[in-house]
Amino acid sequence: MGEPALSRRGFLAASAAAGLSITALSGCGGGSDGGSSGTTTLEWWHIMTTEPAKGVWASLARQFESQNPKVKIKIVALENEAYKSKMTALTASGKLPDIFHTWGGGVLKQQADAGLVEDLTDRTKDWTGTLLPVAKEPYLLDEKVYGIPDDIGMVGFWYNKALFKKAGIATPPTTWSGFLDAVRALKSAGVAPIALAGKEKWPGMYYWAYLAMRTAGIDALQKAAASKDFTGAGFVEAGEHLKELVALQPFQKGFLGAAYSGPTGQAAAVGNGKAAMELMGQWAPTVERTEGKGLGANLGFFPFPTVEGGKGALTEVFGGGGGLALRQGAPQAAVDFLKFFASAGTNRELVKKTGTLPVVTAAEDALTDPNLKAVQAQLKATTGFQLYLDQAYAPAVGQEVNDSVAGLVAGSKSAEQVAQSITKVAKEEQ
Repeated sequence: MGEPALSRRGFLAASAAAGLSITALSGCGGGSDGGSSGTTTLEWWHIMTTEPAKGVWASLARQFESQNPKVKIKIVALENEAYKSKMTALTASGKLPDIFHTWGGGVLKQQADAGLVEDLTDRTKDWTGTLLPVAKEPYLLDEKVYGIPDDIGMVGFWYNKALFKKAGIATPPTTWSGFLDAVRALKSAGVAPIALAGKEKWPGMYYWAYLAMRTAGIDALQKAAASKDFTGAGFVEAGEHLKELVALQPFQKGFLGAAYSGPTGQAAAVGNGKAAMELMGQWAPTVERTEGKGLGANLGFFPFPTVEGGKGALTEVFGGGGGLALRQGAPQAAVDFLKFFASAGTNRELVKKTGTLPVVTAAEDALTDPNLKAVQAQLKATTGFQLYLDQAYAPAVGQEVNDSVAGLVAGSKSAEQVAQSITKVAKEEQ
């Protein structure tokens, strides 16, 4: 995984890029304020910056405070990319917030290897049995617990049933060749087949990751991470299949400059009926409604197709979720907050009010949306689960996956060059 923490030079560079000063960083990881009041102040960093989630999470913090009068929660909410940048700087400084958002995987491992994250194995063993096993996977490192899930899901295709019907597509495709045929049919019907946020590189990465899973197999992704070698035939083939798709010009006009959210972004294009589908996580319906009109009963979901002759299966899924981790040495009040967040009551509130999928078995009764039920059923039946590559791998490797795949989608990189570039960075991380 490379060095467990960034060098001092790397820290200063990351701090400058994130707009942080060393003084600004020094406030993190405070825990108890040590004052005569006996109040413990916990600093909680998360990525919920849009409604309804932002308000719901703030409300949950107030609920916890009311139940624990001697604990105060100080919230720092940052947008996804800003959060990643600032957490990189905090990791380099060696001082993380008391409670912080994590996607698990390689980034969490890097923080844990540096001794910055609390091992929660013993401190949570009495109540983590209520959590869905697949939801806990991203936060298990060397059979130790380093985080508690608050969300779980998978990436798949969200599609407009009316536009599929207009194009004469009776049922969603289950094979890659069938998917390409559906793209051609949509184009022939005058419909933009796919919305893509080309300005933000992570949405394009989903295609290459899934195609690698379907061609090389899910085990190959894990073996490649260990061997630092992504040049195998299956990975190159994944790039070639993605090039097949790109050659059909399936994306909306101006996709290379499009963001994910915003009135002209990927989610809005689908939500406003300007594109027939998007490859996105379980949060897609909520963002489509927030940024656009939403599709209501016309919205459907189907898993990423299999590739003929490939080693992957339809029941192997790519995705992840959100979790909460603690800085090393966090006070008991922080553990109590994790227990509160992982309770059935809290999880039901998140499911009902924010559209997340349940991570607590007892909260599944709160799930009513038919599409989200389909996602939940797919997750519970999964035979393999791959975490987002930009989180599963060391940060530099994950970033190179995003950058290289974006180059392929834009036409500046070949399938072989993508595999070689990722391998080069992976080996440099040794």
